[in-house]
Amino acid sequence: MRVTVLGFQSPYPGPNGATPGYLIETQHTRLMLDCGSGVLAQLGRYMPIYELDALLLSHYHHDHIADIGVLQYGLMVHQLFGERNPGKPLPVYAPDSPAANAQSLVYKAATAFHPVKEQSRAKIGDMEIQFLRTDHGDGDPCYAMRLEAEGKVLVYGADSGPATNWGSFLKEADLFIGEGTYLDHNLPATPNGHLSVRQLAQIAEEHSCRSLLITHLYHGYDPEEVLRQASAYQAGACHVARIGLQISLQ
Repeated sequence: MRVTVLGFQSPYPGPNGATPGYLIETQHTRLMLDCGSGVLAQLGRYMPIYELDALLLSHYHHDHIADIGVLQYGLMVHQLFGERNPGKPLPVYAPDSPAANAQSLVYKAATAFHPVKEQSRAKIGDMEIQFLRTDHGDGDPCYAMRLEAEGKVLVYGADSGPATNWGSFLKEADLFIGEGTYLDHNLPATPNGHLSVRQLAQIAEEHSCRSLLITHLYHGYDPEEVLRQASAYQAGACHVARIGLQISLQ
């Protein structure tokens, strides 16, 4: 299983940047996790968009879905050009609420909506996927994802505050892609559905994750400072997200 960081910044992309999006590949399957601003331009460096097998969305905040509309347009054009079968719209797995967002994921023959809920399961090619609702405020749902394929486990934490009940969901994760929205100096006094880098590192260490990828970072953060604040994580390799970073789970 290979992970390519297409975008990782939040709440908006910095110069030449992109907000969250990750290409996940096995020998048989290619899917994307989230589809933020600038992600499609990065995806094209690795594959044609019409070869995607599925898209999984954690939630509907703009930094995670900004490129959905242009993805739909692009797939429609590739169907017109005969490069993608119009009888096989791209499946988009996403929360069923807010309803207006969910309904927008059906676009002509280009995309089809597949709702997910807490404890949902999906099989996409050779990947088995589970979903867990995270602590991301009191409003609309946000789901972490656990992907298993080729004997490896990847957990994408999406946006997840300190009250997320990880339980066994993180068990034996070979890679945990987790958010480090805040550094020590700007961590709000009252939790608001996001983690700091330090909090993320502690969670990854407590659950013995075999490696950690810190993402959902403000574009102005110094990567070396991010690593310093992640010092609590000692169980494996710690990566700070950057566009184009690839991690192979072997």
